Amino acid sequence: MSRLRIGVYAALVVLLVWSVYGTLFTVDVTESALVMRFGRIVSIASDPGLHIKAPFDRVLRLDRRMTFSRPAPAEYLTVDKHNVVVESLATWRIADPRRFIATVRTRADADARLGDVMLGEIGSVLGTYPAAALIAPDGNPDRFRGVVTAIRNGVAEFARSAYGIEIVDVELVQITLPEQNRDHVFERMKAERGKMAKELRTAGEYKAKKIVAEADHERTHIEAEAYDQLQRIRAEGDAEATRIYAAAYGRNPSFYKFLRTLQAYEKLLDENTTVFLPADADVMRVLRPRQVGPAIAPPVTTKSKSPAPAVSLARRNKLGAGSAPASPLVPEGGDGQR
Repeated sequence: MSRLRIGVYAALVVLLVWSVYGTLFTVDVTESALVMRFGRIVSIASDPGLHIKAPFDRVLRLDRRMTFSRPAPAEYLTVDKHNVVVESLATWRIADPRRFIATVRTRADADARLGDVMLGEIGSVLGTYPAAALIAPDGNPDRFRGVVTAIRNGVAEFARSAYGIEIVDVELVQITLPEQNRDHVFERMKAERGKMAKELRTAGEYKAKKIVAEADHERTHIEAEAYDQLQRIRAEGDAEATRIYAAAYGRNPSFYKFLRTLQAYEKLLDENTTVFLPADADVMRVLRPRQVGPAIAPPVTTKSKSPAPAVSLARRNKLGAGSAPASPLVPEGGDGQR
């Protein structure tokens, strides 16, 4: 009897442990738990922690973290009949576990379904845009972003309602050209780049010529103003010099005449100059010695009746190699020498 009682107690403990273990389950912060009873969803546990279920219920766990799908590259036709090869990438996560389990159930099925949706949506959107919106020399980011936004909105709307998947982002990772069209498109792009470079070069040359012309005009204007100011200052200086000369001459005419004579000597005479002047020339008056006693008249000769000789001026280099400098300022007529 005691053994039977012990067996009953042991069975009750095992049943209790099994009941506790079968009714309690934990949910991680990165997952959602679906409580299944005979193939039907009874409840969904999304909060992390300890939860309770019936011992005969089954728990199906789904990853709530973001994941990505990358369909195979596909070739599409644009509205202007150009073929492009596009490689896309979608980032998504499970937003409605009930819908997800009812339609796709596994990650592999979700990738396949989502890939088909993306390929169809990319083809429908690119069919309304020209190839220049995707491949262009100006590289317009706003226009390309509009294409990607249209694709993302279409994929997100269908995936949420059909599969319970939230599309976080869709990107066109790479856009290339088919091998048979690549060379032709590259040549066209080179031609467009060359045209843009030529336009920029022409605009630069025009601007450079304009700057040079403005600088030349400014230089001419400055030189004209400087020349006008120079002439004005020179005229004022000449007028002031003339006024000073006139005032000096009015104060002492004899000294002024003496000064002008010295200035004439400075301009006419140098070490290579030979001058022949008559004794009664005005310029000789300064060089004559002052007479202390009474003047002695020169003897009168009846044979010398020739007039006073004229002034002769010659450079040594014009007189020849054998010419020697004459004695200092001697008049030509011997009778008139003092």
